[in-house]
Amino acid sequence: MPPGLSSHGLGAGSQLQHALGVAASRWVLMTIPLGRELGLPGPGRDRRGTELGGLRSSSQLGGRRVSAVTLQAPGHLWLERAAAHAASSTCSGPRRKGAQPRCGVECPPRSTWRATGFTTRSDIGPARDANDPVDDRHAPPGKRTVGDQMKKNQAADDDDEDLNDTNYDEFNGYAGSLFSSGPYEKDDEEADAIYAALDKRMDERRKERREQREKEEIEKYRMERPKIQQQFSDLKRKLAEVTEEEWLSIPEVGDARNKRQRSPRYEKLTPVPDSFFAKHLQTGESHTSVDPRQTQFGGLNTPYPGGLNTPYPGGMTPGLMTPGTGELDMRKIGQARNTLMDMRLSQVSDSVSGQTVVDPKGYLTDLNSMIPTHGGDINDIKKARLLLKSVRETNPHHPPAWIASARLEEVTGKLQVARNLIMKGTEMCPKSEDVWLEAARLQPGDTAKAVVAQAVRHLPQSVRIYIRAAELETDIRAKKRVLRKALEHVPNSVRLWKAAVELEEPEDARIMLSRAVECCPTSVELWLALARLETYENARKVLNKARENIPTDRHIWVTAAKLEEANGNTQMVEKIIDRAITSLRANGVEINREQWIQDAEECDRAGSVATCQAVMRAVIGIGIEEEDRKHTWMEDADSCVAHNALECARAIYAYALQVFPSKKSVWLRAAYFEKNHGTRESLEALLQRAVAHCPKAEVLWLMGAKSKWLAGDVPAARSILALAFQANPNSEEIWLAAVKLESENNEYERARRLLAKARSSAPTARVFMKSVKLEWVLGDTAAAQELSEEALRHYEDFAKLWMMTGQMQEQQGLTEKARDAYTQGLKKCPHSTPLWLLLSRLEEKIGQLTRARAILEKSRLKNPKNPGLWLESVRLEYRAGLKNIANTLMAKALQECPNSGVLWSEAIFLEARPQRKTKSVDALKKCEHDPHVLLAVAKLFWSERKITKAREWFHRTVKIDSDLGDAWAFFYKFELQHGTEEQQEEVKKRCENAEPRHGELWCAVSKDIANWQRKIGEILVLVAARIKNTF
Repeated sequence: MPPGLSSHGLGAGSQLQHALGVAASRWVLMTIPLGRELGLPGPGRDRRGTELGGLRSSSQLGGRRVSAVTLQAPGHLWLERAAAHAASSTCSGPRRKGAQPRCGVECPPRSTWRATGFTTRSDIGPARDANDPVDDRHAPPGKRTVGDQMKKNQAADDDDEDLNDTNYDEFNGYAGSLFSSGPYEKDDEEADAIYAALDKRMDERRKERREQREKEEIEKYRMERPKIQQQFSDLKRKLAEVTEEEWLSIPEVGDARNKRQRSPRYEKLTPVPDSFFAKHLQTGESHTSVDPRQTQFGGLNTPYPGGLNTPYPGGMTPGLMTPGTGELDMRKIGQARNTLMDMRLSQVSDSVSGQTVVDPKGYLTDLNSMIPTHGGDINDIKKARLLLKSVRETNPHHPPAWIASARLEEVTGKLQVARNLIMKGTEMCPKSEDVWLEAARLQPGDTAKAVVAQAVRHLPQSVRIYIRAAELETDIRAKKRVLRKALEHVPNSVRLWKAAVELEEPEDARIMLSRAVECCPTSVELWLALARLETYENARKVLNKARENIPTDRHIWVTAAKLEEANGNTQMVEKIIDRAITSLRANGVEINREQWIQDAEECDRAGSVATCQAVMRAVIGIGIEEEDRKHTWMEDADSCVAHNALECARAIYAYALQVFPSKKSVWLRAAYFEKNHGTRESLEALLQRAVAHCPKAEVLWLMGAKSKWLAGDVPAARSILALAFQANPNSEEIWLAAVKLESENNEYERARRLLAKARSSAPTARVFMKSVKLEWVLGDTAAAQELSEEALRHYEDFAKLWMMTGQMQEQQGLTEKARDAYTQGLKKCPHSTPLWLLLSRLEEKIGQLTRARAILEKSRLKNPKNPGLWLESVRLEYRAGLKNIANTLMAKALQECPNSGVLWSEAIFLEARPQRKTKSVDALKKCEHDPHVLLAVAKLFWSERKITKAREWFHRTVKIDSDLGDAWAFFYKFELQHGTEEQQEEVKKRCENAEPRHGELWCAVSKDIANWQRKIGEILVLVAARIKNTF
């Protein structure tokens, strides 16, 4: 069957289908006009849509309205009859199978119809003429005819659809949506949401693999095409080896440009001399005779009117250059120049303060001061000016409007306009203090004085205006005169009295203050100022009067106590402070503990120690619960130390020790305070009291003995330790302290006897260890080994004994015995990290790298998450030259121990130089307060020659952990290279006070038996000497 119309029929209606499908015996062609657009049926519409000849949507017709259809249909009827039949009201359309039409005309089945073409509106033109008016009689111009509407619709269609070839895609067609003009309904929104979810789901698949691939591609690209900075990094490092002579011998880079480029000719401007004008003035003269050659053919230059160059009035009029005279009036030129310069200088010199901002005597002055500096948009300024004008006109008696308007004009550089505005504001708001002060500020010197005088007449009680009037005066006597006049009108102003007193001599000031306290009896400042100027007896009377007039102020009482202390009556200080507390409470004043402590700190800084301590004793216990006293007082003491109020902290500790005489922690805090901020005598006196109240506190006895020993008084130190033995018999700490005292003073036999006695009376693992070490450092290795074997029989789980045994064997070259000692020790102490490290390093030392690696792997299995073992594994591979394996192990170590500062500090310097800074940032994010990370960052800045930052980070490191000896050693090495002698000595002194005990490099030197008698400072120098700048 030929392609025909579907059974749903034409969009033009079933009547037309019926009319075209009347029974026919042959195919005929006929074009039938239609009245509706062809389109597919939609939801809720008549299902009889259009499917003509395979064209199933109106989009295939360009979205245009179909005005006619050309059909090929069989029919024995003429098509005119069919059309008439379709137009009739009785036609019900083509019949279905087995149905009879209501009109009585037999119509063929719809399956026999065939569409062969379409005719659109664009083919036959519009139905209405372009000049026909539209239906809307009130349409605006440009939309009143059909042609105007068609142009508008055509422009809209052109905007909506771009049918350019460049916008065509073979798969998607033309860009844009076919249905963009249709409504966006809820179904469309749900569909878009589903598609968005699908896109998101598809994007998440293999995201990690895709990102990893991209990262590898970027790394590969950077390796193949490194930056210029990375290519020359090795050459940059070699610049450190260049000497000064080599550097100076490098030739300068020549200028390869040609001569014209090297020395371009700049435009030269030369002032024209006056003689030039006089010489060429003749060109403007008039002529009384005519050249015959000019008049031969009626030349243009004639002496008669109408010519271009005549002696009569014309283009050149009388002025500076007078035609016919031939002279240049230089006097008038000079006067005009001077007048112009005077005008400019007067404008610039007329500034706000009344002082000249430029040198008027100079010929050339800087006129930049006349350029507005507001930096804003001119439109914004105009809007603000208009708005403020509206405010002024709406409410002319509103002072802020006038002030804001004047300041706006001042900012924009219109100073005179600002002055005029503010003066008008003073007329409209004569009782506004702010307006008068603003007017005085804007006016120059003498005018400002006149403005202030006028303001005083309107506001005779204004203190601020009087102060401004005094500030405008430059003579001291004039200032005094203004202030005294002000005090006549406002005698109760404390501000005026203070300003007047500051200008007087001490004797006159005392007289004025006597009058001031009468006029202002409630001013504490005036009373205290008068008391400071009076003698001792008169000051006491003044303070007594002040207390009568102001019974609720604490400063008067504190000043009275300081007065008594300054005059030697320290016994009165305590009474005055106690009486102050009682009197203030009686007058209903709440005792604020924090304010009183601040007053005590001020007294401490002023040198009034007795007053400070009396205040502290009086208020330290106010408002504190009994169970919180100790904690609060210790915090107060630390706060006072932070504020450098040492006497206040000492008073707090003294009061706390009175309340808690048997608290060991309080005595220790007080002892450390005296050790850091006091003298040796004060520390020893405190420790004597401490051991009397806390005889069982071993650390207090040891601190006392150490203080005597450091002072060189060894017998006194021995006597203190003897008393400590009596109070604490068989104490391990005291036994070992006595041994150290004797060994440090080269009394080795006494030390041996003390250790033997300690092993018999108080045997402990530490006592045996000290005994072994003493024999070892004294060179008696056989005795040391014998003692070690005896100790291991009793304390086989003490790892340090196994380590010492192995080290002694290793020192003698007995590698097998040393390995056996370490192995046996690990069986008894499998969790001892130093034992594992010693065994691994022993195997590495003899060349058994594989065995050392196996030992470290076994140690990590038995001690998971141990940063020290991971670090040794990484370093083992690095020392063997296997950097890739070392980096892999470091990555695993950081996964297992992500918060280990030791590992992060090592990881920073495993990276290449360009990546170290990034690694350090990651390390600080993970371990912000770890001393090893801070030390690594300091070394990083040191390697980049950023001296100031490196020093700052070194200070931060030793402050956060003063027990890390490696930090002190690197700091000292840094100062040796980049610091002064004072800075080096300061670091060394701070290290000796901190007494560090830990650190990899520090322990390697301090625990060496060759350095067993060296002091902290000597060890610091040795460790710093071992450090090499290889980072």
